[in-house]
Amino acid sequence: MFFTSDEAATIEAIVDRLIPADERSIGGKDAGCAVFIDRQLAGPYGRDDGLYTKPPFMPGLPTQGYQSEETTGGRYRSGLKALADYVASEFGGKSFAQLAPADQDKVLSGIETGKITLKDVKGSSFFALLLQNTQEGFFADPIYGGNRDMAGWRMIGFPGAHYDYRDWIERHNEPYPLPPVSIMGRPDWTVGSQ
Repeated sequence: MFFTSDEAATIEAIVDRLIPADERSIGGKDAGCAVFIDRQLAGPYGRDDGLYTKPPFMPGLPTQGYQSEETTGGRYRSGLKALADYVASEFGGKSFAQLAPADQDKVLSGIETGKITLKDVKGSSFFALLLQNTQEGFFADPIYGGNRDMAGWRMIGFPGAHYDYRDWIERHNEPYPLPPVSIMGRPDWTVGSQ
């Protein structure tokens, strides 16, 4: 909806490095984190609807948040282009998605720490945005495109959007026995799923 095919391939590779698959859960790509980010950027979040985006823009304190005339969608476009240019120049014309996982980790770590400088983009700020949105995609309700099969919720034992927990309020440190429920319900609740 928002990303070009090259941008989507890069985002899928990034979310899989930020949340790699392991014995506890699927990785970021299979959990739909890239789909979540794509959908968010195609909507009001990507356009910064509802936010004050008028000048003057000044570097603020970390508690004041990001200040720029560039929208969140624009930050992604600029950041992904700068990342693609850096990777192509340093890795013989390859794209980020074509790099070995160890090289992808080195690039992401370098951007996060500021050891790698991206042209016209503050790398650490872009990395923080990527990480935040990936985490949101892994743990948001599946209705938004991420957290496929409620993998993030299953991993941490979160029950989801159940309507009534009264029987469990006083039962501390006991695993909740029912599977998680999305805002849309569970697939086995639909007519004809028997």
